[in-house]
Amino acid sequence: MPSQAPAEPGISVLHGDQVPAGMTVEEICTQMVPPREVVLGCGPTRAHLVVVELGKFERKKFKSSNLRDGQAKMEEEPAHLYPLPGKEALTLDRKTQLETDSYPIMLWWSPLTGETGRLGQCGADACFFTINRTFLHHPMTKAFLFYGTDFNIDSLPLPRKAHHDWALFHEESPKNNYKLFHKPVITLFNYTATFSRHSHLPLTTQYLEGVEVLKSRRYLVPLRSKNNLRRRLAPLVYVQSDCDTPSDRDSYVRELMTYIEVDSYGECLRNKDLPQQLKNPASMDADGFYRIIAQYKFILAFENAVCDDYITEKFWRPLKLGVVPVYYGSPSIADWLPSNRSAILVSEFAHPRELASYIRQLDHDDRLYEAYIEWKLKGEVSNPRLLTALRERKWGVQDVHQDNYIDAFECMVCSKVWDNIRLLEKGLPPKRWKADVTHLSCPEPAVFAFSSLAPRWSSLRDMWIPSFEQSKKEAQALRWLVDRNKNFSAQEFWALVFKD
Repeated sequence: MPSQAPAEPGISVLHGDQVPAGMTVEEICTQMVPPREVVLGCGPTRAHLVVVELGKFERKKFKSSNLRDGQAKMEEEPAHLYPLPGKEALTLDRKTQLETDSYPIMLWWSPLTGETGRLGQCGADACFFTINRTFLHHPMTKAFLFYGTDFNIDSLPLPRKAHHDWALFHEESPKNNYKLFHKPVITLFNYTATFSRHSHLPLTTQYLEGVEVLKSRRYLVPLRSKNNLRRRLAPLVYVQSDCDTPSDRDSYVRELMTYIEVDSYGECLRNKDLPQQLKNPASMDADGFYRIIAQYKFILAFENAVCDDYITEKFWRPLKLGVVPVYYGSPSIADWLPSNRSAILVSEFAHPRELASYIRQLDHDDRLYEAYIEWKLKGEVSNPRLLTALRERKWGVQDVHQDNYIDAFECMVCSKVWDNIRLLEKGLPPKRWKADVTHLSCPEPAVFAFSSLAPRWSSLRDMWIPSFEQSKKEAQALRWLVDRNKNFSAQEFWALVFKD
């Protein structure tokens, strides 16, 4: 396991709502953010910075923009971009008053969907969904919906009334908002939809369309061909453009490269170029990109953070392509493998030297290598946990016949609110739901002990440990202020964070 490096004294850090002492937000944006990163919230009006992977940010912008203008925008966009099957979308017209007086209001405090008002049907129940904050004090407002990356101290719906539920949707990496990953903050929420299997709406398989794409041999390159391709290709491929992440993956790969050849196409440790038309991060799911990656025997599938059940396309993509993933990330990954022998787990090797030796052994022995793709060749996914999760989830991935996970999140909250309304109508106490620390579980970031080859200061790399430590204080300060149950200023918040 990687050992932790001590934080250098005097390092100021930034994440979520953090503002380093003595620096303006504009200075941070220009000095702390490396190339190929996207910064949200930089500017004179917000003391709030969130750094996200470029590919994810582009996807998020695309997803959110489809609903930004409410129903009018929905009518302009092709139906396949953001399907809402089974949901009755009504424009804000003369019916609105009746709807908001008759149905529970679900107020998106984070304007993720962009919808100014829609009556959504969730099975036998219906709720009014909106981003319009003028409904804050409406008597029918029952729940506030938050998107984790945008959850910040700038404004919160306080004072919080007894019948106000808070619901969190957060499928992203902890580096986007570390405060959420500490008990004082995560337990503020009644309902969650996160990557954890313990969440009320688990999103663990959010990057996997279904079992059939795992079984598919569409991109599978025969082993004989892969052996021939080894004359010009390395056994391993690495494609990463989000560098210096909390998992310290680049340090591991840099060390591994001293023991075995690796073709690296991304901005991080690049030694090989993709064709010009595939250099855009949006091309990561393009057919041409798939066919290049499918030629390799192994791919380094390293997550940007180490969290239970945080599993991204980095893991599922090679399995779909018939490439063996060499995986580092979720400690619980063994629970989600298609079969017992379908991935090489970095955590099982004491040092990159040993991992390199094992990969060379598989590279030179077809029988040993084929043991890792036997499940693919036979089309057998044998993991009951994975099969059950895919079968029972209430949302789909790129499936126009199913709700997406945002729809499912909205309906989960709507249904639970209605359950309590019915209990109250019977004179019974409402059921109180509450999130716990298992809904977002990530250990403190760490760096690898052998990372001596890394530059002494590599931008964000040395920021994550002190950032995580400060986020603990932020979580405690935020919880105290929210429990006080009245509005507070940023000055009050930061005074509490740094009072010691």
